[in-house]
Amino acid sequence: MKTSQQLVAEAKAAIKEVDLEQLSSYLKTHPEPRLIDVREPAEFAQGHIAGAVNYPRGVLEMQLANHPAVAASGCAADVALEQLAAEPLYLICRSGARSALAAESLQRMGFSDVYSVAPGMQGWFDAQLPVVK
Repeated sequence: MKTSQQLVAEAKAAIKEVDLEQLSSYLKTHPEPRLIDVREPAEFAQGHIAGAVNYPRGVLEMQLANHPAVAASGCAADVALEQLAAEPLYLICRSGARSALAAESLQRMGFSDVYSVAPGMQGWFDAQLPVVK
């Protein structure tokens, strides 16, 4: 039997992580970021990064076809998902655990350029970076 900490550690060993500085740099150069906040809606409402889309961890895989970049493409959902998977996609949660598990799951779906943000929104809040409420 594995603990949740062991599952997260295994996921982190299999994915790519970025820190707050790397995410901030990405956000400055991408006015329409591909950033998914995998926290629960109540957490998201307490403060999130501008431009982030909220798909909670439990429904992420089923909600990807609703991502604004997919919907705007006008393509069939499977084709649009392939287009979404072809560009960098950033995932964030409170601490980096759920986003790591989410990144691992998206990699299994075929996303190769997906990043988990560590230390997550808690680090973002601690650094007093801008949030939308």
